[in-house]
Amino acid sequence: MFGWLKNYMPRGIYARAALILVLPVLLLQLLVSVVFIQRHFEGVTRLMTSAMNIDLRFLLETAEAAQTLDAARLAIAQLDTPLEIRTQLPATEVATADLVPAFDLTGATVVETLRDEFNEVLTISLASRNRVSVWFQTPHGPMLTEFSRKRVSASNPHQLLVIMVVLGALMTAVAYIFLRNQLRPIKRMANAATDYGKGRITPFTPTGAIEVRAAGTAFLDMRNRLERQTQSRTMMLSGVSHDLRTPLTRMRLGLSFIDNEEAAPLLRDVDDMERLLDAFLDFARSDAGDSREPTVPSDIVKAVLADAERMGQPLTSDRLEGPNDPVSLRPLAVRRALDNLVGNALRYGTQAKIGVSVTDRAVRFWVEDDGPGIPPDRFEDAISPFVRLDPARNQNAGSGVGLGLSIVADIARTHGGVLRLGESDALGGLKAELVLAR
Repeated sequence: MFGWLKNYMPRGIYARAALILVLPVLLLQLLVSVVFIQRHFEGVTRLMTSAMNIDLRFLLETAEAAQTLDAARLAIAQLDTPLEIRTQLPATEVATADLVPAFDLTGATVVETLRDEFNEVLTISLASRNRVSVWFQTPHGPMLTEFSRKRVSASNPHQLLVIMVVLGALMTAVAYIFLRNQLRPIKRMANAATDYGKGRITPFTPTGAIEVRAAGTAFLDMRNRLERQTQSRTMMLSGVSHDLRTPLTRMRLGLSFIDNEEAAPLLRDVDDMERLLDAFLDFARSDAGDSREPTVPSDIVKAVLADAERMGQPLTSDRLEGPNDPVSLRPLAVRRALDNLVGNALRYGTQAKIGVSVTDRAVRFWVEDDGPGIPPDRFEDAISPFVRLDPARNQNAGSGVGLGLSIVADIARTHGGVLRLGESDALGGLKAELVLAR
C-alpha cells in the first residue's frame, strides 16, 4: 500500500537515523503548537480583549452622551489618562479595511472579539506591533482609539514556539551524536565487508552495542575461515602439482634412452601432463601471489599487445578508454587473466581484439575473437572449473583441463568484480569482459 514511499526514503543508515529522530520531534511540535499553544493563546486573548472592551464601551458611551463635539472631546480627554487609551475625535484618517499581519498568531481573535462586542466599529488595525488602533462611528464623527497591544494579547506568544524549535533541534542534535556512535561500528563493518569482497583485508575491531559486536565478531570469524580455506586449497594444489613434477622428470629422463619413434607418443603424454600441472598451479595462484598496488590499466593491455606482436599473434587493440590514472590492482593476477583470455581467443579463432575502459567505479577489460563462440545457456558452465566445452568450440583447436575461464573468474572475484561472457559485435565470436571494482 505504501510501496511508493520507498522511492522517496533515504538510502543511507545515517540519513534514515536522522529521519527517525527528526520526524517524531517535528510531529510532536506541530501537534503541541496546533492543539495546545494556539488554542491556549486564543482563549487568553479572547479573555483579555473582553476585559478591554469594558473600557472601550465606557469611553464610547461617554462620547455618544455628549451633546456637542467639544463636550465629547472634553469628556473623553479626561478619560484618556486613567484608561490608558489615546483618542482622537474626529479622526483625521480612517483605515479603509482591517489590517492584520500575516504572522500575527492572535490578531484574528482580537478583531473578532472587538467586532462581536461593538456594532460601531468601523475598522481595526494591528499593523503596529505594540499598539491596537480601533475606529468607532459616533454621532460626532469617526473616533480613533489606540491602546497597548499587551492589554489584549498574551505577550510574545511566538517565544514558546521559538523555544520549542530551538530545544527540539538541540535535543535532536544530541541524540544524533549518540546514535551516530552506535551506527559507526555498523558502517565500519560494512566497509570492511565491501573491501574484503574487492580482495582487500581491512583491519576491523568489533565495537559498539552487544549485538553489533556479535555481528562484527561473526564477520571476522567468517573472513578468517574463508582465508584458511583459500590457503588450504592453494597449498594442496601447489603441493600436489609440485610433487608430481618429480616422477614426470624421471619419466622424461627415462624416455630419453628409448628410440625416438617409440618414445614420441609417451613424450607427448608427458608434455600433456606437465601442461595440466601448469594449469593446476595457475588455478592455485589465481587468488594468491602479488598484492595490490597502483597500476595503470592501459599499461597492462599494452604489455599484452607487445608480447603478442613479438610472438606474431593476430591480436590487435580495440579501445583504451578513460583516464590514464593508476588504479589499485594486482597487476600479475590481471596480466595472467588477460593472457588466459587472449590464449583462449586465439586458440578458437583466427584473430582477437583487446581493450580497456576505466570509470570512477570499475575497470573493464575485454577480449573478443572471431571463433564459434559459446551458447548463452553454457556461459555458467564455461566459467566452472574442470568443465570443457569443446563441442561448443573447436574440437581440434587444442585441449585443456577446463580451468582457463575459471582462473579468470577467480581473479575477478578477488578484485570484487565479475567475468561476463557474451557475443562479440565486432568479430562475431566470443566476448569476455573482465570487470574489476575500484
